[in-house]
Amino acid sequence: MNGRARGLRNLRAVLAPVAAGMCVMAAAAAVLVPALGSAEGHDKPGGGASSPSATHHAYGPGSAPAAPAAAACTADHAAASLRPSSDGGPAVDRIKEKGQLVVGVDQNTYRWGYRNPATGKLEGFDIDLARAVAADILGPDAKVVFKAVPTNQRIPALQKRAVDMVVRTMTINCARKQKVAFSTSYFQAGQQVLAPKTSTVKAFDGSLRGKRVCTAAGSTGESELAAQRHGAKVLTVPNQLDCLVRLQLGQADAVVTDNALAAAQAAQDPTVELKGKPFTDESYGVAMNRDDTDLVRRVNKVLDDYRGDGSPDSPWMRAYRTWLRADMPGISGPPSPEYSD
Repeated sequence: MNGRARGLRNLRAVLAPVAAGMCVMAAAAAVLVPALGSAEGHDKPGGGASSPSATHHAYGPGSAPAAPAAAACTADHAAASLRPSSDGGPAVDRIKEKGQLVVGVDQNTYRWGYRNPATGKLEGFDIDLARAVAADILGPDAKVVFKAVPTNQRIPALQKRAVDMVVRTMTINCARKQKVAFSTSYFQAGQQVLAPKTSTVKAFDGSLRGKRVCTAAGSTGESELAAQRHGAKVLTVPNQLDCLVRLQLGQADAVVTDNALAAAQAAQDPTVELKGKPFTDESYGVAMNRDDTDLVRRVNKVLDDYRGDGSPDSPWMRAYRTWLRADMPGISGPPSPEYSD
């Protein structure tokens, strides 16, 4: 079964937007530093991740870095990544020497990466995963430095080493794999339309003609609209939450985004809903610098442990029940990993 078929199988649950309460979870030590902007090559206080690329050294048999084969990427197997390993390497050693993991995240996406107003802490599915990676590399008391990264700054942040990795609902695709490396897929989503319940918009089709459609710059939604806008007028913003605000202010008529994000926005605003069905297959992965192949393998090892055997007690399923099941019911387990080597 190819990646598209597997992804769509996981998506065949009815997305039922509901207004849900925020869950407060215990968290490891973490710091949030200011958001990265267009001039983000400069160090941020406490970031410590923009050092030059480390010189590669020889590590044990089978653990020598090997560049991901981006040139061989195909749409059906874009989510294939390097096989997992717990071995060390330049990137993993660099993180250990710093004593902290610097992660690019979102702080505005409900359920995935957002600031709980009651505690002031970052929470969500992506935040839990980032903490699991940090604990594996640095131990149970790992220090995590979270940097809020806009959608269109995720790749530059990795290329400039402003962060060690990005865990931010980032879709794996061949174009992006020319610029950054990805882990195996940790969630399957799909592009879908979000609009007011009273809207005449029905789906990603001709009902968008003449409508103002909002999407985030640098997102796969922007790419899909560039390929086929169905007569819509496209409005781009830095982050997906900005689209919900534009929708609420009457400055946009619809939003095109991942249905996982759209479901979270619908949970925040019961006057909007998902329209039609998902029209793409989106595999989310942890993104890293292309030179950090040892870190890619280490993250894939963490993801293997995180998925577990797919039982209800696996860390992935516990995180799904905590953060996502209320808005995306019916998902039976994580996507299966694919490997390129």
